[in-house]
Amino acid sequence: MKLFDNRMIIVRGAGDISTGSIHRLFSAGYPVLALETDHPSAIRRKVAFSEAVYDGETTVEGVTAVKIERTEQAQEVLASGRLPLLVDPAGESISHLHPFAVVDAILAKKNLGTTMEMASLTIALGPGFEAGKDVHFVIETMRGHDLGRIITKGSAVPNTGVPGMIGGFGKERVIHSPAGGVFRMQRDIGSTVATGDVIGTVESSEGEVPVCTQLSGILRGVLRDGYPVPKGFKLADVDPRLEELKNCHTISDKARCIAGSVLELICRYSV
Repeated sequence: MKLFDNRMIIVRGAGDISTGSIHRLFSAGYPVLALETDHPSAIRRKVAFSEAVYDGETTVEGVTAVKIERTEQAQEVLASGRLPLLVDPAGESISHLHPFAVVDAILAKKNLGTTMEMASLTIALGPGFEAGKDVHFVIETMRGHDLGRIITKGSAVPNTGVPGMIGGFGKERVIHSPAGGVFRMQRDIGSTVATGDVIGTVESSEGEVPVCTQLSGILRGVLRDGYPVPKGFKLADVDPRLEELKNCHTISDKARCIAGSVLELICRYSV
């Protein structure tokens, strides 16, 4: 795969939803470069290429992402059959590399600087973008009938702040920080938990504040130990389906659905 050929794709963001699209594109043979911030906060760390920022490399479903320090290293990593990941939250490398496509998969619920001028094809995931104005296409990320829908004009459904339903539960699945401070993890991804279990603490100015579950199930995602958080920050995700332990280590149905739409657009417009 040639880094600077007309099929190069840059994906901004490498969290768990973005990883689904990155994995699909890379597996389809496209040369992909992932861009991340210097302190990513993915909860579903076992299926997020962003973990390579901390660990140097990480593997998700057979694809290994390797952190690089400069764009010149991307070619060598791609040639080795691995995925290059660069810390570049502002996307400064995009103007230097002239990719065929840019996918904004940061999922910040707002546009952090992606424009149609960045590439021949620009795609954004979720709300905060207007198709035909900010980017060429927007893909719906809200769970439900329209998940994965390709939007050619207009925007995705605005963020509701309410998690999608899994196993009959929505907001109860997600655990937010009870205080501002430093999160200290006590239970890792894959742990079985019961309602009220302490999965960690937040070291705040008022002492250690326990972080408790609201639901019995499996910890599908937990923030990295030692991460500084404000009050209300998302810390963990509980899957109530106890029989689905394998889901902690595989790309989600939601991420795969969105990835299919991203790949469709890339295939439709690549030459």
